[in-house]
Amino acid sequence: MTGKLNGSCFYHLSYFYIDCAVNTWRSSRGTMPERLTEMLMDTWTPLIILWITVLPSIYMAPMNQSQVLPSGSSTGLKRLNEEQRVLNRSKRGWVWNQMFVLEEFSGPEPILVGRLHTDLDPGSSKIKYILSGDGAGTIFVINDKTGDIHAMKRLDREEKAEYTLTAQAVDRDTNQPLEPPSEFIIKVQDINDNPPEFVDGPYHATVPEMSLVGTFVTKVTATDADDPVYGNSAKLVYSILEGQPYFSIEPHTAIIKTALPNMDREAKEEYFVVIQAKDMGGHMGGLSGTTTVTITLTDVNDNPPKFAQSLYHFSVMEDVALGEPIGRVKANDLDIGENAKSSYDIIEGDGMDIFEITTDAQTQDGIIRVRKPLDFETKKSYTLKVEAANTHIDPRFISGGPFKDTATVKIVVEDADEPPVFSSPTYLLEVHENAALNSVLGQVTAHDPDVSSSPIRFSIDRHTDLERQFNINAEDGKITLATPLDRETSTWHNITIVATETSYAVEMPSPRSPWSAGNHSQVSRVPVAIKVLDVNDNAPEFASEHEAFLCENGKPGQVIQIVSAVDKDDPKNGHYFLYSLLPEMVNNPNFTIKKNEDNTLSILAKHSGFSRQKQEVYLLPIVISDSGNPPMSSTSTLTIRVCGCSSDGIVQSCNVEAYVLPIGLSMGALIAILACIILLLVIVVLFVTLRRHKNEPLIIKDDEDVRENIIRYDDEGGGEEDTEAFDIATLQNPDGINGFLPRKDIKPDLQFMPRQGLAPVPNGVDVDEFINVRLHEADNDPTAPPYDSIQIYGYEGKGSAAGSLSSLESSTSDSDQNFDYLSEWGPRFKRLGELYSVGESDKET
Repeated sequence: MTGKLNGSCFYHLSYFYIDCAVNTWRSSRGTMPERLTEMLMDTWTPLIILWITVLPSIYMAPMNQSQVLPSGSSTGLKRLNEEQRVLNRSKRGWVWNQMFVLEEFSGPEPILVGRLHTDLDPGSSKIKYILSGDGAGTIFVINDKTGDIHAMKRLDREEKAEYTLTAQAVDRDTNQPLEPPSEFIIKVQDINDNPPEFVDGPYHATVPEMSLVGTFVTKVTATDADDPVYGNSAKLVYSILEGQPYFSIEPHTAIIKTALPNMDREAKEEYFVVIQAKDMGGHMGGLSGTTTVTITLTDVNDNPPKFAQSLYHFSVMEDVALGEPIGRVKANDLDIGENAKSSYDIIEGDGMDIFEITTDAQTQDGIIRVRKPLDFETKKSYTLKVEAANTHIDPRFISGGPFKDTATVKIVVEDADEPPVFSSPTYLLEVHENAALNSVLGQVTAHDPDVSSSPIRFSIDRHTDLERQFNINAEDGKITLATPLDRETSTWHNITIVATETSYAVEMPSPRSPWSAGNHSQVSRVPVAIKVLDVNDNAPEFASEHEAFLCENGKPGQVIQIVSAVDKDDPKNGHYFLYSLLPEMVNNPNFTIKKNEDNTLSILAKHSGFSRQKQEVYLLPIVISDSGNPPMSSTSTLTIRVCGCSSDGIVQSCNVEAYVLPIGLSMGALIAILACIILLLVIVVLFVTLRRHKNEPLIIKDDEDVRENIIRYDDEGGGEEDTEAFDIATLQNPDGINGFLPRKDIKPDLQFMPRQGLAPVPNGVDVDEFINVRLHEADNDPTAPPYDSIQIYGYEGKGSAAGSLSSLESSTSDSDQNFDYLSEWGPRFKRLGELYSVGESDKET
């Protein structure tokens, strides 16, 4: 079976291929489609021609009879073994590497894949062919006699492209191998049974509007499951089914490009493109797949802003607040996003400094606002020219024209009822503190800025003048003095003047007052500062209560005390005081005075030898005068006390009793002795008290009743806090029943007459009924507070000669009390009497 190939072997091989081809073609004509039949003829025809051409030359070559072995001869097998040891290479007569079978074949009978045959097979059916490997026995079945291999199932190359099998020829009787096993491959031959697929579809892409022709948009990719190396089953060609003439696609690279110039997003923003991929190189009969590409044009700034109208009209009240919007303008832009943003500006007009325009970031509107106050009486209308310009410019389209637009804005100012306007924002007035009452301190003026001027009335905001020290004339605004001023009490007075616009209108429903003040809402206020100027109305006096100490061992001319004076007045050039002694004290033998340069006064002793035993205290009256016009003066008395001093002038004692103390006994020792004496006396008193308590019996006798040891006090009651129960004796008191006792705990708004008609209650009165009657009267009394319990007080009876000591009703007297006698008690009580002697006119003020 081994050895060189001879003509018989080639003949069998050629027969096998021709037979396979013819049988396959014959079996498939009636079942396979026309396209598959043509493909099979194209595949097998060149192979048949090759074998027919080569076969004669091979068959006519001389044969080496020594290498040809009759099939099934044992002698041939021995000779074969001997030649294998001599020859360097040997070949089997039926060697091949691979077979082919078409996929997706589904004929009525199993398809013949190939045939195994060996030269050792003489046709006596003693050789048995065995097939093993992938799919042997299930997918591929071999006829053990003829060696024909058939495919029993429909194969799919995309599932498995090839099968590795092993063929072997054995003796049918002994199962002994006639030759070694041979491995071969059966390849599943591809047919175009899978269409192209777009795995990543559908696609979305963007391209700027107004792009040039050929601008790259996107790239799509399709895949084909067929064999890319066999035929054209996986050779794809791309084309556009929908989307022309706007876009194009390269057939082999699937790159999509723009096909038309100047595609405008504002005209059409989105395009729907259908792409087809077809195999077999795009020829007829190929399979195809499609996908969609949504292409969106992105915006570029190719459109300028444009105002909706060329002229805008607005009206505004003259009293509009600063910064308030008065109108909006809008420049429309067909672009979107950043390309549609515009900025507004006022480029011309007579109100460029009065108005301003800003951009609303949300709506892209131009908002016109007021920068300065408007005045209808000064200017009634304004004309502005506003401009809207794109903030982002695309240089590619700048040649198309300016990306801006202008419009005219006319603003009409309307008259508003404005409040009065003062001639000055603040006023400063000066007045002397001794100014006469009702004297004019100054004047404020105001006017109505409206065209129809209304009269102005002035008033003082009394919250700023609680003491009512000033008045103002409602017509002319003159401020007058109502109460005396005192600079030393208050130097400045800050008041607020109110100017109210009063327009008169007729009110028909009220015949008595046909004229009434109209609009009082227009009010203006102005601060007025009043400075009280000083006059010399206060006499100087000592700065503090001085008490001088004079040493007994002092020397003549020694300064005893330095005193200073103060003056409540405040002269412009400062204080200058004059000090002097009373005329009767000018020749004082003990003391003299000396004016110092710092406006103080020094008290000096004229001699030495002062003694506490002789005179302990000296009084020195001093007259202090200021330099005012007219000058004011006062007399202050300096107390000078004689004291005992040490050798270096330190005061030690100023009392006369110090002389009677024993020599060498200090004040501290004396105090300690007195404290000891007092302590001894306290101990003695406590001892006597304790002994007295020991002698008193502590046990109460049996015949004494503890309940009678009640101590009673004459108490008039605990007032509102008294919660004791009713006293039956008091309830049965006829005087208490008939008498009308006004409540002292409240002051009723209305005085009610006493309830009459209650007859005296005898001693046998029903207490329960009596209490219910009194309770009902108390509940219906409008002057009584809603107390939860009735308060009972001791009743003193009628006709008291002393009268009531309560001061609750003292204010009901209409007669004014005379407090003139208080002036006899001194200056301080005189001032108290003046405070309580206020007349009726002062009370109203």
